[in-house]
Amino acid sequence: MPHSGHTFEISHALPKGARVGVIHTPHGSFNTPAFVAVGTKGTVKSVLPSDMAEKAKLEVSLANTYHLFLQPGEEIVAKAGGLHSFMDWHKPLMTDSGGFQVFSLGVGYEKDASKFVVEKRSENANEAVVFDESIKTQHAKLALVDDEGVTFTSHIDGTLYRFTPERSVEIQHMLGADIFFAFDDFVLPDAPRDEQVTSMRRTHAWAERSLNAHRDRAYSALLSRGEKLPQAIYGIVQGGRYMDLRAESARIIGSMDFDGYGIGGTFSKADLGEALISAIKNLPSNKPRHLLGIGEPEDIFEAVSHGIDSFDCVQPTRLARTGTMYTARGKINLLNEKYATDFSELDTATGGYASEHFSKAYVSHLFRAKEMLGATILSIHNLYFLTKLMDDIRSSIVEDKFEQFRASFLQTYKS
Repeated sequence: MPHSGHTFEISHALPKGARVGVIHTPHGSFNTPAFVAVGTKGTVKSVLPSDMAEKAKLEVSLANTYHLFLQPGEEIVAKAGGLHSFMDWHKPLMTDSGGFQVFSLGVGYEKDASKFVVEKRSENANEAVVFDESIKTQHAKLALVDDEGVTFTSHIDGTLYRFTPERSVEIQHMLGADIFFAFDDFVLPDAPRDEQVTSMRRTHAWAERSLNAHRDRAYSALLSRGEKLPQAIYGIVQGGRYMDLRAESARIIGSMDFDGYGIGGTFSKADLGEALISAIKNLPSNKPRHLLGIGEPEDIFEAVSHGIDSFDCVQPTRLARTGTMYTARGKINLLNEKYATDFSELDTATGGYASEHFSKAYVSHLFRAKEMLGATILSIHNLYFLTKLMDDIRSSIVEDKFEQFRASFLQTYKS
């Protein structure tokens, strides 16, 4: 019997790990594997919630605890009836713990922290970076971590704050998302092994504290009456690029009775699969698994192949704001001169609202004229591209043709 009012049903699974299912929440259900759109501050940038559902075909979104804590504050969100009502998104909603954002404002911000290890960064690289460049000019060091929690200064006005696992859970209770994550620690991917071990063990201790705060304190009255909790909590596996640490972390976090599990930290493109294998083998097979901060098509296929059920990434909307769009043949940038007179659909192979209604020339014009509508159109398209990709992936798993579809798609798609 689950503690929360959430259930996870697996309808089809392949021997090597890929699987199809559905997660039921108090605000509806979403199909897995699922792409989760990132709405950091309670908004997927430049896209109306109605367009997220109707035009981008999204089923689930994720917001950021750190940013909503700073603006407008969890009390205001709670007074509005919770984040669903506040942002007019009445479908499943997740919040992350804020741990990675706090980290990225500390030692991480000096080294362009991202979810993937970047061996050599080019000027035109598209790797996702978490912090805002302007933060560097505001504070020399923004976060200090100890075993009890994190002390940090706001990147907005410099105010000093303190996050602990219990405080993170309290904030996320007030935000009211259907699924939220335990507070975790995070270190740079190239940190020495002893630092990775310390961080991992701190994450384990914080996971237990987060779980206790969720079930034994604020919601104890509901549990005592035998009622299910309205929110589900996911624990997070860490361990960096060390496969034995990944396995150990998954074993310990997996032994805790979370409603689902997130896999966090950093990876390299080369060892993503190995890291997932090391973690997944020690996680309960009957509970959902979420990969944090990953969303490029080639990485999605790799994650799904090992049994990941959902993942989130800012990349589709971030790229859209630079004029870059996903197509079946790879990413293109509409600011390139040749698209100024290209009157073809955005991507006939993908289709969807944006592609069917607008041409490359028109959207190229919008970006050159610095009109905001350009970012909206491409954001809708990029999000739809990924939701359609997930539809096709789920169909290929059900038909036992996942590997064939993966090979065919990636042969055409040039990242």
